[in-house]
Parts: sequence; C-alpha cells; structure tokens
Amino acid sequence: MSVPPPASPFDPALAEAGRVPTLAVLIALFGLTVLPFLAGLIQGQTEGVLRQLIYAAGTAFLLSMVWRGSVWAWRLTLSFGMLAGFLVFIVGMLAGSASWRGWIVSLAGLGYLLLCTALVGTPSIRAFLDSRWAQRSGRRA
Repeated sequence: MSVPPPASPFDPALAEAGRVPTLAVLIALFGLTVLPFLAGLIQGQTEGVLRQLIYAAGTAFLLSMVWRGSVWAWRLTLSFGMLAGFLVFIVGMLAGSASWRGWIVSLAGLGYLLLCTALVGTPSIRAFLDSRWAQRSGRRA
C-alpha cells in the first residue's frame, strides 16, 4: 500500500489571490531601490550612471527570479532588503538630527523593512510564493 502524498501546505485560492500583492511588493522594492538614482538623474547628476544602471539591472534580475520561484533569490532579497532597511533607517535617523531630509531617508528604510516583512508575513504572498516554489521544484501544487 502506497502512502498518499502529503496535503498541500497552501490553499490554491489563497495562492492565486497573492499574485497581485506579490507583484506589487516586488515592484515597490524595485522602485524604492532605483528612486535615489532617478532623483539624481533628474537633478543632473550623471556621475556613476553606468554603475547605477548595473545595480538596477541586478536588482531587477534578482526580483524577477523571486517572481519565477527561486528560493535563493527570495532569501537574498530578504537578507539584502532587511539589511538595507536597517542601515538606511539608522543613517536617516542620524541625518535627521541635522536636517529634515534625514527623516525622509528614515522613511525609505522603513519602506524596505515593511516590504520585506510583507514577503514573509502576508499569507497570500507566502501561498503564492510557495506555489511557485512547488512548481519550480517539480512537486505537485
């Protein structure tokens, strides 16, 4: 007698409902990452454009791999996002003692932290990513 496969750890309806929030979080992470670069370009700062374009392309690649179901890309995104969020928040708080612009930087740090927390803690996003991981690894969803 064969053992039946274990029940799916996620609800397919919940996974489908997580498609749009997952995409929104990934786009927001990309936007938050390239916003300083775009703001600098608008102000006419063209120094280091090639480096920033490579950085933006790398970020887009990493986030697209999360969308496609790569567990390692998800882990790297969470690690980089949490670390960046913490550091940006601290730097913003330190700069906030001298200028009001530091508080805006702190809000960007909080944005990173909240978006990365959403990738981990939102049930519909996790169900969607779990379904992608199952498809990618060849397991039945």
